[in-house]
Amino acid sequence: MLIKLGRALGVALSCLLLAPSHALWAVSMPTPGQRLTLGEAIGFTLENHPRRLAASSEAGAAEQQVGEAKSAMLPQVNGFADYLGSTQNGIGVANYLNPGFVVRHNGAAGEPQTWSLENNYLGAVGASQFLFDFGRTKGAIAESRAQADAAGAQLKLTDLDLIFQTSQRYYELLAARQLVTVYEEAITQRQEQVHQSKVKSAAGLAAEIDVYTAQAQLARAETQLLAERNEVLKAKAALDNAMGLGAEAPDYETAQTLSPSEVVGSAKEYIDAAMKLRPDLLALEDQARAAGARVKEYRSDLFPSGSAVAGYNIVGTGLPGANNYNIGLVISWPIFNGLLTTHQIEEARLRREAVEHSITDLRQRIMLEVKTAFLDWQNAHQEIHEATVTLDASRVELALADKRYTTGLGNIIELTDAERDFVQDKAAYVNTLYAFAVARAGLERAAGQSLEGR
Repeated sequence: MLIKLGRALGVALSCLLLAPSHALWAVSMPTPGQRLTLGEAIGFTLENHPRRLAASSEAGAAEQQVGEAKSAMLPQVNGFADYLGSTQNGIGVANYLNPGFVVRHNGAAGEPQTWSLENNYLGAVGASQFLFDFGRTKGAIAESRAQADAAGAQLKLTDLDLIFQTSQRYYELLAARQLVTVYEEAITQRQEQVHQSKVKSAAGLAAEIDVYTAQAQLARAETQLLAERNEVLKAKAALDNAMGLGAEAPDYETAQTLSPSEVVGSAKEYIDAAMKLRPDLLALEDQARAAGARVKEYRSDLFPSGSAVAGYNIVGTGLPGANNYNIGLVISWPIFNGLLTTHQIEEARLRREAVEHSITDLRQRIMLEVKTAFLDWQNAHQEIHEATVTLDASRVELALADKRYTTGLGNIIELTDAERDFVQDKAAYVNTLYAFAVARAGLERAAGQSLEGR
């Protein structure tokens, strides 16, 4: 039974090792036919997207480096064992720098030399405990902590970019589907015009060319509808990609529609929020802290460091060997190292200074980015107002043209021109709603507000 269980576990482990790497992470999917909200789409993105998973792993690795740095504060215990067959020929009194692998055998000079190998055994256990180093170890911990915080901020920056990308793709899909509705309604209208022109032509109230003109307009609308339906498929594929769904993405519906809203807040309020929330700015500030900690690390080399050590070893040419113990305090002080420490301190100081200049530069770029995004949002809102006025006038124009044609006061050209303008104005209105939604998402990205609540 145990043998069978062991074989089963072996097969399972082999399958796991041989499986493609992408199969090790399950992809969260919408259910078929689900009415997907933007918030749910963003949730799938942050759960599935490989760029986000990579950034999360990097942040996790940086957290482990904090533990690595802290390990220097804890006791260090090492074991060692050695067997060596060697000759035991004495060399008399001689001094040399041992490269680490030459076994020394002292003895009287002139004794007979032999090539026979003798057994040499060694076993040892040693322990050491950090005591003090005037800030190097604590500086290394502080540096790794700041670097881990910077990696966490980079993860948030990845989230911010992916949230904006998903929002943009979601709004593209909404706009594409609303444009399909626009052209479906246009086809219904033009089918009615074809019928109306045929009736009037058969009654001798309109020329035969009216029928062909209406049919041509209907064919153009059907062609445009095909193009818009293709845009829907492309927009969905782009949203699937943004959510990290891959080729297995199911069909789902969008639960929202594009609609206008008011512009709220001021550019200054969004700039103030950005200075607190932007993860790229926070990452630079963390890097500045890490650079400051590195200065403290290098300065510690101007002072001594100390540690307590203890050990036990057994060594001999046979068993049992000779027992030896040691315990003591080791103090190290680099008195002169060719001004290496001085240059290291100055290098670290200048690198911290460079990061501080980069922080100032990024703050200025964030201010410009937020101001530009806010102005784009305001302009998009104004464009919605203008598109609404245009659409209302175009709707009245079409209604009047239809009445004129029905009563015989107008011609088919006047009617089709009015209808074409109305369809174009409806499409333009949808496009302004899309531009407004994307501009708002862009402002939230610039201010870092997309991350609030996540």
